Amino acid sequence: MSGTQEAAQAIREARAQRRSIARVSETHGIVGLAQAYQVAEINTTARLAEPGRRVVGLKVGLTSRAVQQQLGVDQPDFGVLFDDMEHLDGDAIPMARLIQPKVEAEVALVVGADLAGETLSWSEFLRGLAYALPALEIVDSVIQDWKITLVDTVADNASSALYVLGNQPVDVGRMDLGALGMQMDINGKTVSVGTGAACLGHPLRAAYWLARTMAERGQSLKAGQVILSGALGPMVPLQAGDAVHASMGTLGSVSCHMA
Repeated sequence: MSGTQEAAQAIREARAQRRSIARVSETHGIVGLAQAYQVAEINTTARLAEPGRRVVGLKVGLTSRAVQQQLGVDQPDFGVLFDDMEHLDGDAIPMARLIQPKVEAEVALVVGADLAGETLSWSEFLRGLAYALPALEIVDSVIQDWKITLVDTVADNASSALYVLGNQPVDVGRMDLGALGMQMDINGKTVSVGTGAACLGHPLRAAYWLARTMAERGQSLKAGQVILSGALGPMVPLQAGDAVHASMGTLGSVSCHMA
């Protein structure tokens, strides 16, 4: 078994057993983004082999400078969203599925038309978007104490776990997502604030980075898929019983509670 296969198995088993492990970059010699994404792809294939599992979107990670500083990295990454990760506004989120979860508020974008082509232009990208929604992403690393490197989080599917979408879709062109303000409260206390500009300068630019990156890899985004464009502010640890509410100006609000 190769190092990438062993690392993928270690991550897969850790998630199944809800336990944290040491950095796979060190324990399994995973070096560089190419190997890290190979590890993630092995586990994506394994997930898709499970009955009923399918990919419903993608996430951009590490777009906020605040989050990058928290984790000591300096570039974005991406991960896969599966159908069993999705929750809707007001849902109870099962803590039993998680290891050491944190939450961040984001702009979600829904793809309206396939975003294909190796040289996808900005205008083609914009034409392919349907609408935006407020979202919460619940991230969860298998790496002990969140002491991750970029290689470790990429190998761990960009630390993806679950996400929550708001109820009311909004036309992407009807607001300035870059100027969007965000306030996230837990149990009524403000724990994170930010703006759309914190997300690679603009949430649409973050999503465009993802679309072009996937197109270059021959894995274009499909109509109906969700793009989580990245955090608008610092991520915050979660505990059982926490009630989370994020307000994002004209985009609306989204909430959940940890059960």
